[in-house]
Amino acid sequence: MSKVHARTFVWHFDHPAHEIWPALADTQRFNEAADLPKHQLTEEAAEDGSVRFFAEAKKGVVNLAWEEIPVEWVDGQWFRHLRVFSKGPIKTLCATAQFEDTADGGSTCTYLLEASSRTLFGEIVLRTGFFPSAEKTFGKLADDVRAWAAGSTSQLFSAPAFELKPATKERLDATIAQIEASGNGHGLARKLSDWMLTAQEVDLMHIRPYGLSEKWGVPRLEVVELMLESVRDGLLGLRWNLLCPRCRGAKVTAGSLDRLPAEAHCPSCNVDYDRAFSENVEASFHPAPAIREVTDGEFCLFGPMSTPHVKVQLTVEAGASREEPVSLPPGPYRWRTLEPGATISFDHGGGTPPGVLLEEGALTLVPSDGDDGAVRIENQMGHRRTAILESRVWVEDALTAREVTAMQAFRDLFGEDVLRPGDDVGISRITLMFTDIRGSTALYEEIGDAAAYGIVRDHFAFMADRVRRRRGGIVKTIGDAVMAAFPDPADGVACAIDIQSHIDTFNQGHAGAPIEIKIGLHMGACIAVTLNDRLDYFGGSVNLTARLQGEARAGHVVLSEALGRDPSVQALLAEEGVTMPAAEWRSIRGFDEPVALHRLIGPFRAVSPSE
Repeated sequence: MSKVHARTFVWHFDHPAHEIWPALADTQRFNEAADLPKHQLTEEAAEDGSVRFFAEAKKGVVNLAWEEIPVEWVDGQWFRHLRVFSKGPIKTLCATAQFEDTADGGSTCTYLLEASSRTLFGEIVLRTGFFPSAEKTFGKLADDVRAWAAGSTSQLFSAPAFELKPATKERLDATIAQIEASGNGHGLARKLSDWMLTAQEVDLMHIRPYGLSEKWGVPRLEVVELMLESVRDGLLGLRWNLLCPRCRGAKVTAGSLDRLPAEAHCPSCNVDYDRAFSENVEASFHPAPAIREVTDGEFCLFGPMSTPHVKVQLTVEAGASREEPVSLPPGPYRWRTLEPGATISFDHGGGTPPGVLLEEGALTLVPSDGDDGAVRIENQMGHRRTAILESRVWVEDALTAREVTAMQAFRDLFGEDVLRPGDDVGISRITLMFTDIRGSTALYEEIGDAAAYGIVRDHFAFMADRVRRRRGGIVKTIGDAVMAAFPDPADGVACAIDIQSHIDTFNQGHAGAPIEIKIGLHMGACIAVTLNDRLDYFGGSVNLTARLQGEARAGHVVLSEALGRDPSVQALLAEEGVTMPAAEWRSIRGFDEPVALHRLIGPFRAVSPSE
């Protein structure tokens, strides 16, 4: 058996551990910055339902192959990463990082690197230059973390400069000008381009607009519109990722919605899952290959910051138990195993969460030890299992298909990116709005067809502008009516109030009879389908929304009971001083039972758009 060589590095930081953890626990980013090779991964299901992960890469002239052992960690405290090699000079390579706060408000990271050799050459390397080289490389990366934590640089680890050929630079400049001229650039196209040319590859494989919005401190809508226009003009590419509901990994990707399968298999979790716009389908972006090509592969499959919603990941042998100190903030959490099996969800009040008992076909919560704050994991299964404690607040910076397909910019730019004819996708929640002009027939009779049509046409532009400001999209127009969709319920209600508060201003700019708008809104489940080459929505929720608009009077906003009791809607109305009266019960055509609705009468004042 080859000797295990080890070296410990201790890095001191002026900032607490919870601020340093996201940097050093981002093993994908760290490995790229350390110039470790990107690798291809294969996943093999074992007889016990678990999955083994194998990788191959090339470092210089040396071919490498290894098994990737699932990383273990406790969020903010420590992680351990082991690779077992079957090809190359090294036999095992293990990195363990321990984070501790210090009395002066800073922290230390104790980084233990252990390795053993497969060959004589590997033994010579481990006895000579391996650890000094690692110390130099890792020490520089620790300096980068210090500068980043101090705010001296916005980019954690520097990447090699990406040089553009003169012709490519000229084309890039023209593309940036085109994006800004569209009105969707918001002055950010050059910023996006510069970032793409200096970012690490790990940032560019799946660009998430919401993440950049937070990084840049600009509204989410502006970044989404920028990226959609950048796809249209050739700066970016767009992918649709079908995310696994367990690990949130993108196991299936497609260039258009109509190429996404209705079902998929996640080999990492060894589970089947279906397509659902609300949770499982994500839109992500990447540089156009003509600008900067990003190759496929992984720098690290596992790692705490690759799945930041996972707070604890620990492996326990069959018939054994394990305890680890854990403290988590309040919120909804879930225990599961990395392998296929049962899950158990719970709401946590903060501090040490309950542990878990792993049994065949079932998980049971185990009370935590209040004295030492330790979480206990008991594995009574017949095989080794990796227990995972994760936040049920999924990837917050993921732009779901439910959100982006409801946005006006997407519908304007990618109306052809639709589902296959006859295909449909369930959407668990969407906010719909129907509007109509009161007495439009009398309007035509009073001022004539041409003048009335001009007002109606301008009214459609007015509505589209107000809907777009609230991150929604016009689904279709029917006569003088408008159907719009909003991913967020508060945005839909804010848009309705915005319309009613500005309709007088609209009328002042149009000679002739003033128009009055009736609005109905509802939040519920529906299905997305392709109709007339456009994404449309159908189902009971759509029918109810249309009927609610019919219950509205001029200047009113009618909300369904489901929408009216949504916490975000209630908070919006309270903040803006809009009184929501008690529910009315109305008999509505097409519905067997009376329907509860809330009638907002106004007067309404303008509501400022949120980011």
